[in-house]
Amino acid sequence: MTELPALSGKVALVTGASRGIGYGVAEALVARGDRVCITGRNEEALKEAVDKLGADRVIGVAGKAHDEAHQAVAVERTMEAFGRVDFLVNNAGTNPVFGPIADLDLNVARKVFETNVISALGFAQRTWHAWQKDNGGAIVNIASVAGLSPSPFIAAYGVSKAALINLTAQLAHEFAPGVRVNAIAPAVVKTKFAAALYEGREEEAAAGYPLGRLGVPSDIGGAAAFLTSEQSAWVTGQTLVVDGGIFLNAGVA
Repeated sequence: MTELPALSGKVALVTGASRGIGYGVAEALVARGDRVCITGRNEEALKEAVDKLGADRVIGVAGKAHDEAHQAVAVERTMEAFGRVDFLVNNAGTNPVFGPIADLDLNVARKVFETNVISALGFAQRTWHAWQKDNGGAIVNIASVAGLSPSPFIAAYGVSKAALINLTAQLAHEFAPGVRVNAIAPAVVKTKFAAALYEGREEEAAAGYPLGRLGVPSDIGGAAAFLTSEQSAWVTGQTLVVDGGIFLNAGVA
């Protein structure tokens, strides 16, 4: 990004943002003038993302999303660097297993929930107490269409995203009126994380989408920018499905 807009005065923390959807979200927020803290597991990839986004407005904090010490450091560093944390986007997620749920290793299931659900709650608690409780703001949880219907072979991921959608509603109720909490449920977005779902067969994978293509990170970035803007000031507790129309095919023989 070579030309940056005037500062908005707002600050966001985006987890899992060294690449993919998280990077697309951070890019959209920086593009409107927000300052942003991004997190990710790989320190080198995180540094590259910070450099691309603009090191004068973006900082990176490396660590694992489910690590409570990392959560604390990320929020503390954001407050130290920018003095506030208006927006939280919980994007960090994992899906380490593919297969029937009947054979799912329960330790793997625990790992999925730790990263996809418990870490989101941890970050929400910390941003709430650090800034939002007294100053307001917004939280966006990146869920999935897998959390809205059965998701064969990625059931643990789908169940965790269903839990994240419910967590969104719980937080929205408890954090109102000062903090709005919403979720985004994407279908397949072209990222390294989802590559197994389309790589080598993208045309076939996209054929079932009424809009004729798979998603890209900027599609989700735009939705997150909306849900953290004044244009969505009367929206909370909702899950915005961003799916290229794939759900329009539900029930069609």
